[in-house]
Amino acid sequence: MKLRICQVIIIASFLVRAQPVEAQKDKPNILLITIDDLNDWVGHLEGHPKVLTPHIDRLAAQGVSFTNAQVQAPLCNPSRTSFLTGLRPTTTGIYALSPWFRQLDAYKDLVTLPQYFERQGYVTMTTGKTYHDAYPPKEDRKDGPEFTRWGFHGGFFPRPDKPFVPETGHPLVDWGVFPENDSDQDDWKVAEWAIKQLENQSKNKPFFLCVGFRHPHVPLYTSQKWFDLYPEEDVLLPVMRGDDRDDVPDFSWYLHWDLPEPRLAWLQMHHQWKPKVRAYLASISFVDMLVGRLLDALEKNGLSENTIVVLLSDHGYHLGTKDISGKNSLWYESTRVPFIFAGKGIKEQGKLCDAPVELLDLFPTLTDLAKLSAPQGLDGHSLFPLLQDVKAERIWPAICTHGPGNHVIVTRQWRFIQYADGSRELYDRITDKYEWNNLSGKEGYAPVMEYLARYLPESASPAPGGRMRLVEYIDGEVYWEGKKISKDDKVPMQFGKP
Repeated sequence: MKLRICQVIIIASFLVRAQPVEAQKDKPNILLITIDDLNDWVGHLEGHPKVLTPHIDRLAAQGVSFTNAQVQAPLCNPSRTSFLTGLRPTTTGIYALSPWFRQLDAYKDLVTLPQYFERQGYVTMTTGKTYHDAYPPKEDRKDGPEFTRWGFHGGFFPRPDKPFVPETGHPLVDWGVFPENDSDQDDWKVAEWAIKQLENQSKNKPFFLCVGFRHPHVPLYTSQKWFDLYPEEDVLLPVMRGDDRDDVPDFSWYLHWDLPEPRLAWLQMHHQWKPKVRAYLASISFVDMLVGRLLDALEKNGLSENTIVVLLSDHGYHLGTKDISGKNSLWYESTRVPFIFAGKGIKEQGKLCDAPVELLDLFPTLTDLAKLSAPQGLDGHSLFPLLQDVKAERIWPAICTHGPGNHVIVTRQWRFIQYADGSRELYDRITDKYEWNNLSGKEGYAPVMEYLARYLPESASPAPGGRMRLVEYIDGEVYWEGKKISKDDKVPMQFGKP
């Protein structure tokens, strides 16, 4: 443990060194669009046959879309911390919804992705949800510490006087037609603030603009016109099997043990499965429209040619598959996300790339595209070669972690999951895209798993300061959010009720 702490401090010291400010001329602008809880239900990713995302697809047609992009954690805080610092959860120990990484001594002065670019002469700006919504603390959401300019933060507003689905018992777990006008939505206001920055940018300094949309995170509220795109009688539910978890280790339940997101059984019991899927689709199309407004603003203001546009989601989302809704799993619905690079410096146009890539590759990729020297100590690898040739060799797998000891290793062909108790899953992505057939116990696959197990990372201990959504395996016992789960406890199937 002492060695790991020393390594962390060394990494931090490398990253805090100021980089020399290089010439401003011809530096590319950067527009980073982050979307919350968006899985592969995007047109060009073909995650749902009926989804309508013309603007995200339009962006993909202008650059490279990674079809096998994996998050580093299927949860907001650790995922966003990872791709904005360039460090894995297994490096920082941030696996849960808290703490804020600045609360840890080793990372108080860590130079993040936007801070690095600010030191290179960029004006850095943020609006909406860039970090996890609770962070930075309110007193630090101002011009200065994390960004040059802090814009409209917003939230999950507005909300109706009463929930449409009152049985959930959680204020954010709701869906329905609301409000009447798109312009009332906080996400609309996020887009408006960003567009104003694009209209009033100084031509003397490049910008790095982070725009964070919360849709399609719950509550799934949009105006009627977005619901009209998906008539209820035509809504297609996710492809799934009722016995899908029969060959899955019991330990998998501990990763999403007791959450405010309803199980499939609850959605079916309350006749809410199709309404939730419909609301999720409507929310996707709503946020797609906002992405289109940003792209239009770039073009209108003559910024397209000199701007790198990146679009990603912080993690995916289940809509009934594997008997759950929400994230917090190591299956592809939670870990696979849209990840698009377009604009200046991307040679390939309208290409799909199935190489296993990671969101934490964002930091070194942007430094390469901006022709800057990347800080030492980053955990990711630049995607620059793949942006020039989507068939370029990629020797690293992608790794996602949910709590210490729980990992999935992803290659072009395989998805290998190992849980903290040593139980495993193995799926062949080529022949089993829905991950229905766990091959881990079948003859002949042990060599594949042993090969992939070489990439399992050493897990740092959980950072002190919070256990919300944290699963731990200690001395043969499982703990959820710090509380031991008895071997006799039944799996909670509906908001904490067995």
